[in-house]
Amino acid sequence: MEYLVLIYRDESKDGEVDWAKLGQEYEEYAAAVAHAGVMRGGQKLQPSATATTVSVRDGERLVTDGPFAEAREQLGGFFALECADLDEALKWAARCPGASHGTVEVRPVMPT
Repeated sequence: MEYLVLIYRDESKDGEVDWAKLGQEYEEYAAAVAHAGVMRGGQKLQPSATATTVSVRDGERLVTDGPFAEAREQLGGFFALECADLDEALKWAARCPGASHGTVEVRPVMPT
């Protein structure tokens, strides 16, 4: 089963982050999931201020800058993992550096 590990963080606290240390932690995590054979992909995202939101209402396209909803934490990146079950995905999510400085959401991918 494929799961997305969605990493949320409070961008307003970016000035408090030791980026070199955090980068090393993510490199180690990515290496661990790759070595375990569960890594299917993942990327770091640009800050939420670079986002563009699109919706269609009554057949009309509406485009706005930035995230659609105000939130305490913003989506900062993700990993796609192939795990035997939710328990395995949760174990990997708990090891993700984002779990110690933000919130990590685990969501199963809809089978095709």
